[in-house]
Amino acid sequence: MNKTEYFPDGTPVDSFFYSTTVPGLNELGKQYRLSDYGIRDDGQLYTEKIQKVIDLCAEEGGGVIVVPAGTYMSGALFFPGSVNLYIEAGGMLKGSENIWDYPVCETRIEGQSCTYFPALINVSCSDGFVLAGEGIIDGSGERYWREFWLRRAWNPDCTNKDGQRPRLLYIRDSSNVTIAGITFQNAAFWTTHIYRCDHVRYIGCRMLSPHEEIKGPSTDAIDIDACTDVLVKNCCMAVNDDAVALKGGKGPWADSDPSNGTNERIIVEDCEYGFVHGCLTIGSESVCSRNIILRNIKVSTGYNLLWMKFRPDTPQCYEYILMENVSGKTANFLNINPWLQFFDLQGREDMPLSHGRHVTIRNCDFVCDTFFNVKQDEEHYHLSDFTMEDLTVTASDVSFDTSVIEDLKTGRISLIEKDGTEFPDAVTTL
Repeated sequence: MNKTEYFPDGTPVDSFFYSTTVPGLNELGKQYRLSDYGIRDDGQLYTEKIQKVIDLCAEEGGGVIVVPAGTYMSGALFFPGSVNLYIEAGGMLKGSENIWDYPVCETRIEGQSCTYFPALINVSCSDGFVLAGEGIIDGSGERYWREFWLRRAWNPDCTNKDGQRPRLLYIRDSSNVTIAGITFQNAAFWTTHIYRCDHVRYIGCRMLSPHEEIKGPSTDAIDIDACTDVLVKNCCMAVNDDAVALKGGKGPWADSDPSNGTNERIIVEDCEYGFVHGCLTIGSESVCSRNIILRNIKVSTGYNLLWMKFRPDTPQCYEYILMENVSGKTANFLNINPWLQFFDLQGREDMPLSHGRHVTIRNCDFVCDTFFNVKQDEEHYHLSDFTMEDLTVTASDVSFDTSVIEDLKTGRISLIEKDGTEFPDAVTTL
């Protein structure tokens, strides 16, 4: 590291964010290879046997569960703090397509702590958990997707939770976590979800779910929920929802609920996106997110570059956000609007004003349908202290209403209509 970098509020970037070394298999402790315990690549479900191996590993002082070449079927698995997971090249841990193989338990979902279905892989209270390898974790999502869309056709108000689908990976209350090299694919619901964790690294992972034909609904690649110090680096994300979504709680009293929390000091860098709904989405279940950096990103296609969802029924503050060196194509370059899905004030009449502030977007080259999809809603949220500079954006709609953001600074912005018309008045100086 040649120079000190800083988060948007001036906090120095800690050395944690420059450490990308991934432990090798032989560094993870005693190895417990599934094939040594009567667990076979034969299409049968081995949930109980795999869990027994995990428990044995914990009882004997910890180590690593090794998934060798082949496909091994399982329902929900629970990893205590001392047990790691390594999936070798050619190996696949594949989730059951039956929801009854995921017994309900206390968990966290959609900004609330509640009773719901666990993930395929569940990790709790770990210090140093490693999930690594060149293999695959597959959620057998197609059956869940088909059932969800069928329910939604019958009842348009069917929620994600009504769909009764498991996530692929859920990690809670853990520190010093490394997730590296793994391909996560065909998630039935969210792909990976971390909650109340700190110092988490995603290195060189792939998160893949389809967005055409049979769409994988709400298959967010990475959901960060009340976490601090998270690095997402050299990852590929192509899912039928958000790439990186910042969560943390929802509801009229979400800011006083001890189960909720702030997302802080998060860097997403050097990643490639296929189709996603939001490259960086803050909300709809986020109370406070601050000191967020997204940089050096290439986007193939999607709906939004920066998407800030403001729930009128939740107190929210999104601040100190930096997006830089991003190129690609989305429907919206900047999307800031109220989010009314399942709106419920629960009788509260003194809802505090929410804020979006200290946001910088710079050095971007983008093609989109709409450049500035920002709605003013002073009754519910206030936008201030934005900087937008060194942008080249080709769009069908290049309108730019600077009045909706207080203290909006602009500089060297080139807006070009898709027919090639350039607007010299849009090139301004700070």
